Amino acid sequence: MKSIIIAFILLAPLWVKAQIKSGPMLGYSDMKEVLIWVQTEKPADVSIQYWEKGDKIIHKTDPVHTAKAHAYIARIIADEVTMGKKYEYEVVVNGKKIAFDYPLEFQTQELWQYRKDPPAFSFIFGTCNYVNDETSDRPGRPYGGADEAYAAMYSKKPDFMLWGGDNFYYREPDYTRTGMIYRNDHARSVKSIQPLLANVHHYAIWDDHDYGPNDADRSFPLKHTSLEMFKMYWGNPNYVFPNEGITGKFQWADVEFFLMDDRWNKAPNELNDPNKDYWGQKQMTWLLDALISSKASFKIIVNGGQVISPAKIFENMANYEGERNYLLKEIKNRKIPGVLFLSGDRHITNLNKLEREGTYPLYDLTVSPMTAGKADAVKQDYNATLVEGTLVQERAFSKIEVAGPLKDRTITITIFNVKGEALWTKEIKSSQLK
Repeated sequence: MKSIIIAFILLAPLWVKAQIKSGPMLGYSDMKEVLIWVQTEKPADVSIQYWEKGDKIIHKTDPVHTAKAHAYIARIIADEVTMGKKYEYEVVVNGKKIAFDYPLEFQTQELWQYRKDPPAFSFIFGTCNYVNDETSDRPGRPYGGADEAYAAMYSKKPDFMLWGGDNFYYREPDYTRTGMIYRNDHARSVKSIQPLLANVHHYAIWDDHDYGPNDADRSFPLKHTSLEMFKMYWGNPNYVFPNEGITGKFQWADVEFFLMDDRWNKAPNELNDPNKDYWGQKQMTWLLDALISSKASFKIIVNGGQVISPAKIFENMANYEGERNYLLKEIKNRKIPGVLFLSGDRHITNLNKLEREGTYPLYDLTVSPMTAGKADAVKQDYNATLVEGTLVQERAFSKIEVAGPLKDRTITITIFNVKGEALWTKEIKSSQLK
């Protein structure tokens, strides 16, 4: 009996850790609060203890009870923080600290406005993340792979990660609330991604595969359940239309990110009408209003599909020419500086540049896929907007760095393969987007 008790004591930390199904994951970071996401295996009380690096004062959150109705997820706000600081933290489940074999750190954003130049920062951007699952994948060669990409992304030490859609893939058995919870759980609990989740802040949009089936549009009957899942599993700071999709916005230093929803209002691809909805009038009006009022050095519009390429293929916005033409016209007419796009979907990576008479060019960086199957570019991709030397037809992700004084900020884009090896680099200055 004594040996059994000793063995139980020795194994206790492992038993406690087993109560964590996935996470912790860092959500948004602001100046006065940070969101931390944790999922447990069964009902539990979860809290966070945190302290500023180099300080001994420990702050504790109130416990959050996890329940089956919400997939045993705790969304915890750390609100006793100071601006522009880095913190270490611990996860406490049912009063016991959880042991991890990697560090747990988060940060708050800095108050730089009217005081100094904005801080330099970096983020990872990628799309199309497929996690294999023998129980429901199609027969044949697995579609996903290369999860060494997660460690490569983590090694780049970004401030945050921006997930650009198809962040996981719903399968045929998943179109119930139970199935959607299963698919989110399955993708989120991959062991190799946990250090990245725990130490890098995360923001996201969706595209068709993490909204519904392939090419899903506004007619998808489970769209409200998809929205519930997105809000449960991601940590975005806001939703512009609370019950109508995932549209939102956040700021990091002097850069603003406009998170677009290309599914909720989108008309079917098959509808033969050049003026059919893509984002929809309500979302378009919000975007243009938000852009014109923005003072950001760079205004980054994040969308599931390509916007700038004129190729009318797959689900590029060019297939919705009425909205695309209106968007491009209004950006010019309203004299909005600093606009560029991030997109995914295509399972290729490239940079498109649209020259515009009388104003600056518009760039669209497409980065795809991370771990899903790669594809080949098609003939229409080789059009006048394709920037020479930027087409990549293998799994990849990007690190985007922003640096320099406020009046001369520079974005540096580097594309990496899944091993973390650089494939190409491109600089864009804010002075070139005016």
